Amino acid sequence: MNQWLIGVAVAFVVLAATTAVLTRDPTRQAVVLSVLGLGLAVLFAVLQAPDVALSQLAVGTALTPLLILLTVRKVTRRPTHPDDHPATGDDGQEQK
Repeated sequence: MNQWLIGVAVAFVVLAATTAVLTRDPTRQAVVLSVLGLGLAVLFAVLQAPDVALSQLAVGTALTPLLILLTVRKVTRRPTHPDDHPATGDDGQEQK
């Protein structure tokens, strides 16, 4: 029974890691990375390493994807006001 659980957990981790590599959208990558972290936490728990499983659960499932999502949000932000556009001057005309 234990070998079967290890095999299923390893297969899930391999599938999640492959999906994370093949995903192009950074937001979806963060979600898949969170699922991968959960799979790794389960694998570590099945392998009787509860301390590593808890660390993976905290860092790999929650903290790292959250930081990635916040970074993607910050990088993809666009100006909301026409005055904030860096290519225009004070009068709204495009600078050359």
